[in-house]
Amino acid sequence: MLSAEDNEILTRVGPGTPMGELLRRYWMPAALSEELPNAGGDPVRVRLLGEDLVAFRDLNGRIGLIQENCPHRGASLWFGRNEGSSAAPSAAADGACGLRCPYHGWQFDVDGRCIDMPSEPASSSFKERVQARAYPVHESGGVVWAYLGPRETMTPFRDFGTDSLAPEHVMAGKTFSPCNWVQAMEGNLDTSHISWLHQYDAISELPDDGTDKPGYNSVETSWRIWRHDRAPRLEVHDDWYGYRYAGIRTSPNGHTHVRITGFCVPNVTTVAAIPYRGRLSMFVPVDDENCLRYNLVAQKVGDMHGYGSGGNLFDVRNFPYAPQTRQGIRPRQWTAENDYLIDREAQRTQNFTGISDFNSQDLMATESMGPIYDRSQEHLGTSDRAVIRMRRILIGAAKALAENGTPPPALAEDGHDFRTFRSAEKILEPGEDWRILGTDDDPLVREELLARRSTASGQA
Repeated sequence: MLSAEDNEILTRVGPGTPMGELLRRYWMPAALSEELPNAGGDPVRVRLLGEDLVAFRDLNGRIGLIQENCPHRGASLWFGRNEGSSAAPSAAADGACGLRCPYHGWQFDVDGRCIDMPSEPASSSFKERVQARAYPVHESGGVVWAYLGPRETMTPFRDFGTDSLAPEHVMAGKTFSPCNWVQAMEGNLDTSHISWLHQYDAISELPDDGTDKPGYNSVETSWRIWRHDRAPRLEVHDDWYGYRYAGIRTSPNGHTHVRITGFCVPNVTTVAAIPYRGRLSMFVPVDDENCLRYNLVAQKVGDMHGYGSGGNLFDVRNFPYAPQTRQGIRPRQWTAENDYLIDREAQRTQNFTGISDFNSQDLMATESMGPIYDRSQEHLGTSDRAVIRMRRILIGAAKALAENGTPPPALAEDGHDFRTFRSAEKILEPGEDWRILGTDDDPLVREELLARRSTASGQA
């Protein structure tokens, strides 16, 4: 359990809070690129780390992220006009364009500068002394990222692979969840719940397809293993970005199966997949009591041997109750207001929860704790080791920054390659070390990276 004081540090993200100041040192997803598809298009409301902001793509195609309330008298700039300056209202060749407040016509560019103040005398220099709060942005992988920290401490963008991702491989989506970001993220760092929360009775009908043996098993065999061994042993291995941990289970045929998930400080996870994965899940605080779950492809895994061809965890055929939506803003059909459409008869006869949507089973678990769970009331076990480690890292980093100015961990300026952050899943060979799987030292990863470089060289 946590003390009430540490729980406050862990969960509060507004300006001036220890965790809020820590999170502001990292680039955070602010919106999806598809929300700002066109130059001069409609602005988008953004609430991030307790701040109300507006994102817009100006006539030059540049993206701005500025305070929602106009610095004049506070009208919402979301209602503003995205246009050129009064000197060039339909063209932006001179770069003068931005959001114009609907109240008095004050206009602000992507850097927050007031570039037009038509309600004041033309001879006035007042506009030069007015500045809207604006944050740097970086567009990558279908996501608009923002840096909300002090300009003097801004570090380079952490590229997990999205900067070089081919357009046809870009995939990004987000889901709103009315609960604190940490309790949402804890679900991704909890490998034991897949043996319970997501179980369905038809798993017992899955045939033995011959992959319950050392090597890369099928997804169907994974489901059989999770149901067979429902009390995994956890091992946590610290690394420069945070840690990776393995949920270790014994398969029906007596082999050692590992499900390896990674955590990168402060809010990035990559969940286990066969053979390895470069997809990220990020838990972004809207404010203390709400968050957005971002999912995006960071790097395309070639899987040249077809080890993952047996299907993805989220395929309808592997969880046959409801389709999964991955791209764009994901609608919420299963919510607390309708009790996640729980079907008690289905709970008795078909699946463990009676909730037919895979993702909504997770949302039910984390949202039903309340907006901010009081962790001083919980009782943790051995299956919570990864969650405990994450909390200690975050609380320690937030306290160190607040008390001593200690720089946060896992920043891009440290020279590390964030493209090496991956997860994996496999039935181990005798004597095989799970810590190697999915890393650049993994023979499979090396083989696929070499093939990718050869292909790129041949296309050059």
